Formats: sequence, C-alpha cells, structure tokens
Amino acid sequence: MSGQTDLKLCQEKIGYHFRKIKYLTIALTHSSYANEGKKEDPCNERQEFLGDAVLSIIVSDYLFRHYSHLPEGELTKLRAALVCEKALCRYALSLGLGDFLLLGKGEEATGGRQRPSILADAFEAVIAAIYLDGGMEAAAKFVLHYVIPAIENHTPAAFKDYKTILQEIIQKNPEERVTYELVEESGPDHNKRFVVEVHLNSNIIGRGEGRSKKSAEQAAAKVALELMGQ
Repeated sequence: MSGQTDLKLCQEKIGYHFRKIKYLTIALTHSSYANEGKKEDPCNERQEFLGDAVLSIIVSDYLFRHYSHLPEGELTKLRAALVCEKALCRYALSLGLGDFLLLGKGEEATGGRQRPSILADAFEAVIAAIYLDGGMEAAAKFVLHYVIPAIENHTPAAFKDYKTILQEIIQKNPEERVTYELVEESGPDHNKRFVVEVHLNSNIIGRGEGRSKKSAEQAAAKVALELMGQ
C-alpha cells in the first residue's frame, strides 16, 4: 500500500478523519525513523506528551461523573489501571496501530511494531493528534470507545459493590426479593445513559443512572442503601 492509502485506512480504523493529516503522520512517526536523517518530519514524542495529559483528563472526567460511588483513592487506582502502558498497548493492538507506524530499520528489525512501550506512546500521540485537529469532544469520543469496555471488564477490589451489600442485607429475610429494572436508555452509542430502578418486592427503593447498565444498577443500589440508613 502507498503512504496515502495507509493513512486513509488508518483513519478508518481510528474512526476519525483529519482535516490536517500532518497530526496523524507525526503521531505515527517513531523517533528511530525521524533520527535516521532521511526525513525532517518531527517524531511523535511531543504529541505523546500532550496526549498523555488529554487522556488523563478525559478518563478522570468520565470516572468522576459516572462513578460517584467511588472515593478518590479508588478512582485513582482505577484510572491508573486504565491509562497504564499495558492498557494503552492493548487499545493500540485492538486498533492495529502497529501496522501504520513509521519505524527506523533497527526498530523494525527488532520487533518494534509489537513493542508495548512504542504502541502505548503512539496511542497517546494519536489522542493528541485528534485533540489538535478536532478538539476535546472528538478526542473523548475516541478514548472512551476503548476505555468504557475496559472499565466494564475491569474487576478490581476497588469497586465497592453496593449491589452485593444490598443483596446480603435483604437475604436476611428470605421472603424479600430484590430486582433491577432498566427504565430508560438514551444517547448515542459513544455516550449512552442508562437509568435503573431497584425494587424490593413491588416497591421502588432506589433509582440510579450511569453510562452502563452495571454502573446504573450500582448507583441505584447505593441510593437504596442510603435510604435504609446503611
């Protein structure tokens, strides 16, 4: 494939089309390629620096708004798990980002396209590229496409499980039954909003919302526990 074809395919994979393609080109340019002396194009290190900050604010903002039941310390742990090199490498691999990197001959020969540090850095540089070209909203759409599923699949002890706590309390009376009902779902795919009610037998004892059904159920259970004085 030609360079132009590569960039077109890369944009399709990313799900964002650049007005200034230079931002994407820089994001894909590793220092080993830029330092070979054949090109004057800058490498992706500066965009990686910016992308790291943009990623942090997007993830922090998302967790703050949608996981109100988690204290600061647990939010910090969860954010760290979502933006660490291992996680960023996983996002980059799912995107196939390594196929589009511009690497020096040495890096190419030693498996640079699969190296976690290179992939993680390039992913952050792509975040910066989208931010510079399309603003924070476009960058957030890209980031959350990977982060939201990662949150759903992440099961750290950091999550205080309000549903389990509520269930344990209710189970003390075998005649009582707790159920959760999805009562509202709205918003585009990248910014869904779910509203869930928790019922004790036929009575509504809590209502919560979140960006996923699971987080909405947790929020509803938290409200129910507060109502019960827990």
